[in-house]
Amino acid sequence: VTHSIPACIGSMTINSKQLDNESPVSIFAVNKCYVTAQDGTFFDGSGFAALVREGYKVRSDVNITLEFRTTVVHGVLLGVSSAKVDAIGLEIVNGKVLFHVNNGAGRITATYEPRGTNSLCDGKWHKLQANKSKHRISLIIDGNVVQTDNPYTQSTSADTNNPIYVGGYPADVKQNCLTSKSSFHGCLRNLVLTKGQQAELFDFSRAFDLRGVFPHSCPGAEH
Repeated sequence: VTHSIPACIGSMTINSKQLDNESPVSIFAVNKCYVTAQDGTFFDGSGFAALVREGYKVRSDVNITLEFRTTVVHGVLLGVSSAKVDAIGLEIVNGKVLFHVNNGAGRITATYEPRGTNSLCDGKWHKLQANKSKHRISLIIDGNVVQTDNPYTQSTSADTNNPIYVGGYPADVKQNCLTSKSSFHGCLRNLVLTKGQQAELFDFSRAFDLRGVFPHSCPGAEH
């Protein structure tokens, strides 16, 4: 077995001597245990998860669904970019959700603006769906649909070839469709990217790079 156990371990004794969990000699990718835990992935606001090392190709169509829970009004949700301008990006800015797409001709944005700045950042689960179909884009938050006009109707394909960054991205990585550099602080679950009939559910424990991300559980409530 070469991977860690997704679990909480406590009250460990060796030769009747209890180990001190509070002051370890060294620590790596170990978080505190939560009194109550939920399914999902916890992002502590300092890092990101990187998926699809060989690069994800958005091209003409993609449908992204996920659920998020946060009490912070800023944070990157997801970005896929290219070395050129082609990219897509999902982010929370001032309590609004923005979905940006650049098919090569220019960035267009669908913005969901809730009634109150904190209504999406209330620590409760919210459902997000972002859809790109050729030059059309739409954003659905908790069943509320936002569509936006795209003046660049001839440009239909986002030719991305970089990894999918979730919850943030490294300082040396360019993201052409994200305005925020703030890492997401909160929980995500059920991230699915669908192309045509093919839906892919992403398991964060299989990410090739995880920083400040705990893939198997979320605190039951933000403290």
